[in-house]
Amino acid sequence: MNGAEAIQRAYEAILKSDFEAAVEWFLKAVALEPDNPDYYYRLSITCARSDKLPEALGYAREALRLSGGESVYQLHLDYLLAKEKAVQAEACLKQGGSQLYLAVSLLKEAIRLDPLSVEARLLLGYALGELEEYPQAIAALKEASRLNPQHEGVRGLQAELEKRLSKTLRNK
Repeated sequence: MNGAEAIQRAYEAILKSDFEAAVEWFLKAVALEPDNPDYYYRLSITCARSDKLPEALGYAREALRLSGGESVYQLHLDYLLAKEKAVQAEACLKQGGSQLYLAVSLLKEAIRLDPLSVEARLLLGYALGELEEYPQAIAALKEASRLNPQHEGVRGLQAELEKRLSKTLRNK
């Protein structure tokens, strides 16, 4: 068996929604051809879809290293790093208090890494709203809505923060 055959088996497993088997087949492909960055890249994607973010990041870094910095691998790594920052920010949001400022910083970095992340913009809007920075929060949510006009959570939070801003302005 060669790496290409293992990749084929991985995709067959994906079509059967057997993602654990797919990961195993991608790992076999990597073992058979350890210098093939595309195999690490595909393994990284499957791990990310299986909520194995630390593993996905490791494989994405290896794909980038082996490729000599190919842009498609860099974009994938940036996407995963943005996802990691969003997960870290969510943990900060749950703690509240001064951790909200750290969440905002993490989310701004996530958006820098993945400008199309609706999730990071939604969380940024929430964090800024909790800090009562309503204009910035609403701006983040408007951008999220522009990226995904159908997102119910974005629209609902934006409406809530617009009400809070209006109330704050009336009370001044």
